[in-house]
Amino acid sequence: MGTWGTGPFDSDLAADFVDALEGLSHQQVIGVLERAFQRVTDSGERVDGRNGAEAVAAGALVAGTLPDSPLVIDPDDGPGQPLPELPAPLRASARLALDRVLRDGSEIATGWVDSADADQWRQEVRQIIHALETPADHSS
Repeated sequence: MGTWGTGPFDSDLAADFVDALEGLSHQQVIGVLERAFQRVTDSGERVDGRNGAEAVAAGALVAGTLPDSPLVIDPDDGPGQPLPELPAPLRASARLALDRVLRDGSEIATGWVDSADADQWRQEVRQIIHALETPADHSS
């Protein structure tokens, strides 16, 4: 497995996940994203590194489709075709999964050799979570 940076698409696992979206129908894309989040939220004590990487990539893709999203996805990182309009509950699923990916027991969170990289990765995941919050989430 290769990782070349701390961004949501900076690993072979994330790139493979995005590539797997090519040629799928809109409903199939939504299903793939939902399952990526579900695998993490159903994982119990330990989140597998592959599942974590895929959930982070999926979360970034969902956040990138939101109107006025602060998250901009480089066209080289995202799928070749624009994502369909995504159902609102997918945002909540993404946030739950990404919260879980940041916790202890997450292989992707604890697998960083360099602590500066680990901190940068955590910051990037938090930015995705923030982008996924609805405006109502900010008013508390």
